[in-house]
Parts: sequence; C-alpha cells; structure tokens
Amino acid sequence: MSHSVLLLNGSPHPHGCTAAALTEMQRTFAAEGISAELIQIGNKDIRGCISCNSCAKTGKCVFNDAVNEIAPKFEAADGLVVGSPVYYGSPNGTLLSFLDRLFYSTPFPKAMKVGAAVVSCRRGGNTASFDVLNKYFTISSMPVASSTYWNQVHGFTAEDVAKDLEGLQTMRNLARNMAFLIRAIADAKEKYGAPEQERGSFTSFPDGK
Repeated sequence: MSHSVLLLNGSPHPHGCTAAALTEMQRTFAAEGISAELIQIGNKDIRGCISCNSCAKTGKCVFNDAVNEIAPKFEAADGLVVGSPVYYGSPNGTLLSFLDRLFYSTPFPKAMKVGAAVVSCRRGGNTASFDVLNKYFTISSMPVASSTYWNQVHGFTAEDVAKDLEGLQTMRNLARNMAFLIRAIADAKEKYGAPEQERGSFTSFPDGK
C-alpha cells in the first residue's frame, strides 16, 4: 500500500530556513518509500476566517483560494507536516489563517492522519510556536509524531540551518518516526478497524451556570 505526506511551508521564503528543514524530511520520506509533496503557503495572499459558517452548507471555504485548492490533497494524505518560522514567539500569521480555515471548513475526517509541526528560529520562540501548531492536530484526533528533540532548527539563513547538525538529525528521525506511525496505523485499521469518534455532545453554558 502506498502512503503520502503533505508538507506545508509556512515561511514566505521558499528556500529559507523552514524549507531547509522540510526538504530534509522530504528526502527521508523518499528513502522510506513515502510520497511527500512540499507546498509553499507563507507567501500566499490568505485572509483569516470570518466565521460565516458557509462551509457547513457547501463543504468548502467561502474564500476560494489556496485553502480550497489544498483541501483535497490533505484529504488524500496519510500525514501532514506544518512548518513555520517564528514571528514574535508565534507561527507566521499567514499560515495560521490558512490552518484555521483549512481545519474548520473541511468536512472530511482527519482522525488517525499523522501530524507533525516543525519550527525554525534564529534564537527563541520556537517551543511556543511549536505548541500553537500542534493544537491543530490534537483537536482533530490526529496522532502527533515526535522525534529525538523538539522539532526545530536554528539559523538566520538556510546556510546556517545546514550547520545545525542536530536539528537536521531531528528532522530525519521525525520523518522516519512519522513513516512508521503511518504504516502502523494503516495495519491497525486493517486488523482492528478505526476507533469510534463520538460527536454527540457539545457543552456550552449560555445561562452562565
């Protein structure tokens, strides 16, 4: 059975630090026999969600841009890697707008697709950004792939990242672990079936109690 992973570069620079990390993963996925498509997101003109809920009726976002274009690729993929540079201790705002709308507007199940976040920074803000990106996976029943360190690389340029040997090692181990999880989940689904996803309860407290 063939498997595929979608890698999203949330940096506006297609050949920058984040791309260097994701490309290292892409090479490792290829060595593992997993198809991996790298898509540039950070330099797109993407606006945020306006909470119109049009997607609940149509199954797609009301703004017909990269979100609707990439949604079918996400649906078909077994895993999703989201990479971003650190901006003021947080991921790139364009990427966050994209992810908000991608995850909210798409009706297909994301459960058991494997997710991984990757961040790049010069010095700080990496773990805070890492935490933000992982929340998209953990609200969607997506198992989160880990590595031998937090999924980050350091540098001000792609050439700097090439010198971050531990960071690149972390990317390779992350890709291998992700490939293993994708295969293991596929085997488990075949043997046991997918886990049940309950959706009946929706707790809110409109009366303040």
